[in-house]
Amino acid sequence: MLALAVFGSRRAFAAGAPGLTTHMLDTASGKPAEGVRIDFSVLDADSYRLIRTVHTNADGRNAEPLLTPETMKVGRYELVFYIGEYYTKLGTVLPDPPFLEKAVIQFGIADATSHYHVPLLATPWSYTTYRGS
Repeated sequence: MLALAVFGSRRAFAAGAPGLTTHMLDTASGKPAEGVRIDFSVLDADSYRLIRTVHTNADGRNAEPLLTPETMKVGRYELVFYIGEYYTKLGTVLPDPPFLEKAVIQFGIADATSHYHVPLLATPWSYTTYRGS
């Protein structure tokens, strides 16, 4: 297993280390989805509270893990991928309103010592997700 390396105050995230990562693949083009806005929230009492907003890089991934070994906690979380916005920026002709504006994924983390990866495979007409590695 790779180890965590420290670069100044930032940590490089090792595959398989406890934490949470995500990415989006544009299955309509067969490429990573760059520049997708993703809101990351945690269920706090009875509503989701925004933790932060990230954007995917050229590889379709967020640059840093959403949760690290130090911040990983058991709980319920939500990822909101703004796929309508993404396809509009690409110049894709969409109906008004778009069939899919957002992909909302609500999921639970039951083991804070594990790695959770929540990818999204999307087109303007469909999306799917799974617990990845």
